[in-house]
Order: sequence, then structure tokens, then C-alpha cells
Amino acid sequence: MIELCGHRVGTDQPLFVLAGPDVIESEAMVKAIARQLQGICQRANTPFALKCSFDKANRTSGKSFRGPGLVEGLAILRRIKKETGAFLLTDVHDVTQVEAAAEVADILQIPAFLCRQTDLIQAAARTGRAINLKKGQFVAPRDIVHSVEKAHAVGNRNVLVTERGASFGYNNLVVDMRAFPIMRQAGLSVCFDATHSVQLPSAADGETAGERQFVATLARAAAAAGIDALFAEVHEDPDRALCDGPCALTPAMFEALLKDVLAIRGALGHHGSSAKAGQ
Repeated sequence: MIELCGHRVGTDQPLFVLAGPDVIESEAMVKAIARQLQGICQRANTPFALKCSFDKANRTSGKSFRGPGLVEGLAILRRIKKETGAFLLTDVHDVTQVEAAAEVADILQIPAFLCRQTDLIQAAARTGRAINLKKGQFVAPRDIVHSVEKAHAVGNRNVLVTERGASFGYNNLVVDMRAFPIMRQAGLSVCFDATHSVQLPSAADGETAGERQFVATLARAAAAAGIDALFAEVHEDPDRALCDGPCALTPAMFEALLKDVLAIRGALGHHGSSAKAGQ
């Protein structure tokens, strides 16, 4: 059991939602998506944090759009957080970004390719902010516990582990549904990244392609396997998104998906409680 933004996350607790645009394309767009997602999650009685990056430092091509960068990006996210009241997740790629990001974000995300970077994990953990640790495409479910323990070692127990598929061949990812019970049995709180899991990495001539049509199938299967949180890229016009558009959902598509996931969890008896931690 962990806490994210004051909410208990774990077995028999409400599903926690992490959703939003992949990267800041404009302040107006991110703010509009944040408000729509707040409405969706309020209707579903589901805790929510907006996820959005100020910089995508691991794009396939050096020519790809990365976002406004640390200073401008965090300023935008700070204003959006103040105006909407949404909790906020953003990712950090380097130890030098951690302190500034922690002043704005409620949850710091460690990207999948960096999930074994000890200094980065521990710098993020020392801020006291909750951590969303993306499980690398190269890490077995039983092995991610070692990365989590790096945060525990500096006193931070609030670490969510996010599954986003494993690489078993060129330009493709596969989600092994056994990963969720394996990680839960290790005492971890687990999240499913429904949109990055359908990526076709580097398959579009210097860009990452994706198979959006499989997002719902995988998310429903993950809900049945047992998840504590759901992560998704949501964009007002995915086909025109500047990053990971082929994987992203519209707000309407996400709302339909969330209803399915909650129904499956409910059928399995995982209704949870809407109470905040400490209440």
C-alpha cells in the first residue's frame, strides 16, 4: 500500500488515474485536457493526476519535438496546476532536474529507459514526492523490485511501478499479464500504461508508431490481471499529436476505456474506497 497525492493506492483501494498529453504542445491544450480529465474522473469517482512532460529527452530522432524544456515547461505546469487544482505528474531525466520538478509536481516519474539509474531514483525519492517508476522494456517483473528498493533505502516508500510492455523483438512490445500478479506478490503497487504499451518503437522511419486499436484490449486484460492504477496518453487530436500520437486516446475514448476497467475491477470485487489516506 502506498499513497499518491493523499490517496491510498493498492489492493482493495480505488483505481488511481494518471492521464494527460505526452508532452506540452501548448499551455491552452494541456489545460483543456486537464479539465476534461478532471470531469471524467469526477464522474467515475476516481482519483486523478494530470501527467505531462516538459521535455521528452528520449525521442527516436534528434529532430523530433521535445517540448518547451525545464524552465518554461515547469512554469506552464505550475500555472495549469494552480488554475485547475489538479495533482501533477512529470518525468525527470537527470539529477539536475529533480529539485526544480519537485517544486511543481506531486509525483516524479522515472522513465523506463532510466529505471535502473540509482542516482536519479534516489534523488527523486529524497524530495519526498511520490515516485512513478516505469518498468523498463528490458526488466523482468521480479527484478524491478531492486529499483524500488533504491527509493526505499532513502526513506521513500511511495513508489508506484508502471508496466509498459517488454521488448521481445524489433519494433514491437509485448505485455505479459503475469507481470501484474508477480509484482503485486512482491508487495508492489502496480500501474498499467495502456498507451505506451502499444508502441511500435522506431517503426515509422525515425519515429515511433503505434497500434491504438489494441489499447482497450490490453487495458481490460490488465484490469482482470489486477492493477492499482491506470496510465494513459490523452490528446484532443491524437492523429496530430507531436509525440506518440498513434498510441494516444481522445478524452471520449479514454472515458469509455475507464468505464470498462472500473467495471472489470468491480466484477472482481476490487471496488475500493473513496476515502483519502488519513481520513
